[in-house]
Formats: sequence, structure tokens, C-alpha cells
Amino acid sequence: MKFGRGSRGTANGQPSESADVSRETWTPAAGTWKGDAVADTPIAAEAERATRLLHKRHGQLPRPDRQRVFTIANQKGGVGKTTTAVNVAAALALQGLQTLVIDLDPQGNASTALGIEHRQGTPSSYEVLIGEIPLETALQRSPHNERLYCVPATIDLAGAEIELVSMVAREGRLRSALAGLKEHSFDYVFIDCPPSLGLLTINALVAAPEVLIPIQCEYYALEGVGQLLRNIEMVKAHLNPELDVTTVVLTMYDGRTRLADQVAEDVRAHFGDKVLRTVIPRSVKVSEAPGYGMTILDYDPGSRGAMSYLDASREIAERGRNLGGPRS
Repeated sequence: MKFGRGSRGTANGQPSESADVSRETWTPAAGTWKGDAVADTPIAAEAERATRLLHKRHGQLPRPDRQRVFTIANQKGGVGKTTTAVNVAAALALQGLQTLVIDLDPQGNASTALGIEHRQGTPSSYEVLIGEIPLETALQRSPHNERLYCVPATIDLAGAEIELVSMVAREGRLRSALAGLKEHSFDYVFIDCPPSLGLLTINALVAAPEVLIPIQCEYYALEGVGQLLRNIEMVKAHLNPELDVTTVVLTMYDGRTRLADQVAEDVRAHFGDKVLRTVIPRSVKVSEAPGYGMTILDYDPGSRGAMSYLDASREIAERGRNLGGPRS
């Protein structure tokens, strides 16, 4: 009977002194791994990555010169807006930065993924927009990370667009609410928008200098992005002159298909260096995580999806190192 690489057994079932056994150990002082063998199966490799992520002391990412506020927008549904918002936010928080997610989608999926209470009656982005409460009152801290906060969305937000129509300065209510946030000094704020170009999304675009657009690597990927860019230009011209598309993330990438590569090539040709080098792979586990009230970094920290969002967060942080301007 022959044993494969890494087997601990012999023909009589006893350990062999000459067996190729991995003795990899974590040395906290050095912050490195030591071992005489590497993981040689997908499951072993994933377990190793998870252990490294959970136990390694991540280096502090650079704090931006000023608070960075992103609107994550794309009126096309199912492109990964919420998934990108919560996982990039969680990755930044994991690496030492104070991060806030504002859920502006009445479905409340971002709130669910962060493990945040958002039943009807919970102080939420709805009460903030109509001016009933300050944004500070609606803040909740994620149970998974002390540096990650969320302003949840409840079903009440579904009627907010109708109520906002008759209100004074209806497009700038979220910006005013953010300006009044004094007790917390967030490094990053991510506003998760619904898949539409209504007043909720307009509020988000007015409140943020930066737009992050997730684009899935599938057929019709760029369909509708043109209309989004036209709306962004209108908001920039009339309501928020600082607004700009600074980041594009390619999501749901499947390297087995030529289509994914073609879409990625087209997006990079259109947006240039605004597109992150990191692409987010299509992953069942990324989709499963919100069902457990978790981001992918908590649900399966060794997965390709978790590693990709960590890489994307580092790219975003590095790009924000020298934005200039005073820190608010």
C-alpha cells in the first residue's frame, strides 16, 4: 500500500519518522509562518489562508488625509453594490480604519450582512432623511468589528422618496445629516444605494465627493452605466461640484469564460486607471454570507472572495493616501 505526499501512516498504521508531515506553526513575535511543507489541496490552502487572516496582525492601512465618502451606485440590479459596500467596509475596519456604512436601500440588505438590527421602528436612515433624528442616533456598531458602524435601513424607507418630494432642500438632506456627525471621526463612509436613480440615490450623490461603481463581468455589463454617468454629471453641475467617479470594481468575475475577460477589457478601456486591479470572483460563499448576518471576511475568511475584498480595500486605501485637503 502506498501513501501519498504528506501521509502520516505506514502499513501497520503507526506514524513513520520519514513521513512528509507539515509542521507549520505561527510565531506571533515574528509575525511569520514556519513550516517544512505547503498546503497541497484546495481545502488545506483555504484553511491556511483563513488561519493567517484570523491570527495575523494586519498592518495599519494609511488613514486618508480627509474623510472619504463613497456613494456606491449602479441602477442595474444584481451587480454587487451591497456586497461590495459591506465587504470593502469590513476589510478596511479589519485593518484598523474607522468605517461607516449608510444603508439607503429599503431592502436593508447591507444592514443584514453587517448583523445590524433593522426591524420596523428601529432608528434608521429614513428618520435621518426626513429630519426626525440626527444621524448619530441611528448609528449601530457591527457585532463583528468595533471599528465598523452602520446606519440601518428599514421598510419605512420605501416611502421616503414620496415624502421627500415636498421637503425643502430635498436633495441635500443626507449631506446635512453627515455634516452634523460630530462624535465619531470616520475614515471611510460608504453609502449603499437602491438600484434606481431616484431621490435616495440623488441624496447619496450629493452627500459624497466620490462614486464607486461595481460592474459585473457579464453580458450587458455596461448597459445603463451611461445613464448613471449622465446623472452624475447633472448632479455635479447643479448640486455637488466635487462629485467624481473615482473607483470602478469588476465583480462576479469568472476566469473560465472568455466573456468575463472581454467585459473586463472593455471596462478598463472605458474607465482607465479608475478600475481597480483587483477583480472580485464569482463565489457562492460571498452570496451565502449575508444569510448568516456576516460579511465574507467573517463567514469564510480564507476564501478567494475574502482575499479579493481585502486586496480591493488596500488598493482603495493606497489611492486615498494623498488626496490632499484638510481632514474633517
